Amino acid sequence: MTTATGRLQSEGRGHRAGPITISVDAMGGDQGPAAVVAGLSTSADKNADLRFLLHGDAKALRPLVDKRKLTDRVEIRDCRDVVSMTDKPANVLRNGQDTSMWSCIEAVRNGDAEVAVSCGNTGALMLLSIMRLRKLPGVHRPAIACLWPSRNPSGFNVMLDVGADVKADPRDLLQYALMGCSYARNGQELARPRIGLLNNGTEEHKGRAEMRDAHALMAEAADLAGYDFVGFVEGGDIPSDRVDVIVTDGFTGNIALKTGEGTAALIRDLLSEAFRYSTLSKLAAVLALTSLKRLQKRIDPRRVNGGVFLGLNGTVVKSHGSADATGISAAIKLAFKLAQSDFNARLAARVAVANDVTGHDGSKDADGDSDAQEARA
Repeated sequence: MTTATGRLQSEGRGHRAGPITISVDAMGGDQGPAAVVAGLSTSADKNADLRFLLHGDAKALRPLVDKRKLTDRVEIRDCRDVVSMTDKPANVLRNGQDTSMWSCIEAVRNGDAEVAVSCGNTGALMLLSIMRLRKLPGVHRPAIACLWPSRNPSGFNVMLDVGADVKADPRDLLQYALMGCSYARNGQELARPRIGLLNNGTEEHKGRAEMRDAHALMAEAADLAGYDFVGFVEGGDIPSDRVDVIVTDGFTGNIALKTGEGTAALIRDLLSEAFRYSTLSKLAAVLALTSLKRLQKRIDPRRVNGGVFLGLNGTVVKSHGSADATGISAAIKLAFKLAQSDFNARLAARVAVANDVTGHDGSKDADGDSDAQEARA
């Protein structure tokens, strides 16, 4: 406990100086390698400390890199194969050694890069990340964390898990809380994040028995881990300023995420339809153009493009498959920020706190259920 506490005391302080290398899968996105290289170029123009390992078809990538004048910032690693969105994760694990995704993850595993970024198949990326990077000691189930538009000053809340694993017991939910806390501290610079547990009501007697057990564990760990536990929260609190981190299982989190994305798309379409309804409404749209552009920027999913895989011996950022250059650049910015703060080492300290609270040594969790992960894929 002393070691974990000592590490937590320095969390969030200072940043690494000097160049940071990001490993990028150039071939997995819907818009192809041109969009990926364009995103790299945007990021490189804004940050002189960025270097890149770019994985994919060298013949296709070299002209794109040369055109953007990135030759001195990008090392291309030639890969013959690509993981498609329809490929089954288990097949990729068994036969994907020559793919750009595998090479991208392997660069982090070998210490050639600090963070991996990919737009590719989420299931395959998660399974490869677990099997090649392995879980941090003490982590039972890794999680995917996303940023959700909110009323908070930062403009976003952290939510996890949003799809890594449909199951989560009380100990898993505590680990999610601590990993989300670390993400909020290092990714959003919140000194003492407020954490809520998503439930079907805010009363302490509401929800399943495991939710009430997780509530007790998260409340117990709050002072040691340096966060404020606000208790149970409901779906309406996800975009609120009541909480900074929302903890849930991957089944509920993924449904909430997809519902939110669908609702945002519906609102966008309905607004567009309303402003096209008549000549007067078109005039109103012109008069409100500045405000509409501000709203569009606020809810633009490209600004928060990147779900972070938490709980592994290495940081992986999953970009949307449909990401354009703006979205790719946002994912790289997030990857750089996490690498600069030495995020993964600090995340490991958070996991150690969870083990202290639950009395679990975690000695078998790092690799113990790898075969089960492959079987579920």
